[in-house]
Amino acid sequence: MGILNFFFILLFGIPLSLSAQDLGSWNIVNIKYQLNDKWSLFGEAQLRSLKFYKNFHYYEYKAGFIYQFNKQLNFALGAGDYDTYREGGNFVTPKNNDEFRLWPQLVFVNNLGKIKVEHRYRAEFRFTSNGFRNRFRYRFALVYNFGKSKNDLKPHQVNFSNELFFTNNEPYFERNRTIIGYTYKLNKTIALQIGYLHQFDYKINDETGRDFLLTGVHIDLKSKRKKEDDSIPIIPTDI
Repeated sequence: MGILNFFFILLFGIPLSLSAQDLGSWNIVNIKYQLNDKWSLFGEAQLRSLKFYKNFHYYEYKAGFIYQFNKQLNFALGAGDYDTYREGGNFVTPKNNDEFRLWPQLVFVNNLGKIKVEHRYRAEFRFTSNGFRNRFRYRFALVYNFGKSKNDLKPHQVNFSNELFFTNNEPYFERNRTIIGYTYKLNKTIALQIGYLHQFDYKINDETGRDFLLTGVHIDLKSKRKKEDDSIPIIPTDI
């Protein structure tokens, strides 16, 4: 329990140490529909603000499919619309960026004792209002599921992730994103997430990096309800 106590101090202590004036919001609704053991469909929407639920500057929505090779490896292909507005109010125009994005990714998961280790590799093909761009992302995540309910579900999850963003143009390094979070599974279908997200941007004009309170609702639907499978952590598809 010492590790869990330390985790919750990080999760709630860091955001509370920041003034509400400096803390933005990052809100997610994610829906996944599992067709069978191999194929799934997903859809997701995000809404972000630069202040605590004001100065909304960004939204995105996207969808795609996931193919599960085995319990350790899956492939996903997604596409969506990503819109970033100027700072200083709610959806201030003109926009900084209006973007259509196509992205393939591979996710590999292995176990380190009771901790799941995730490696996510993604390429993004970005058709922006400022021209075409490529971007490449690598995310490393640690996930720990614990607790037990009557239906043999582990309802609690804590996770940590760090993601690096690169481009094929100088200066190559673009962004670093760190998340610590807690997820509670109400049942086998719905999970609620809260977390702290810190983002550092290097010479990016369309969005500035800072601190966010992360909230999420994740809905997992299945054509045939099966025994719980934790093989892939509940970390938002496109965060």
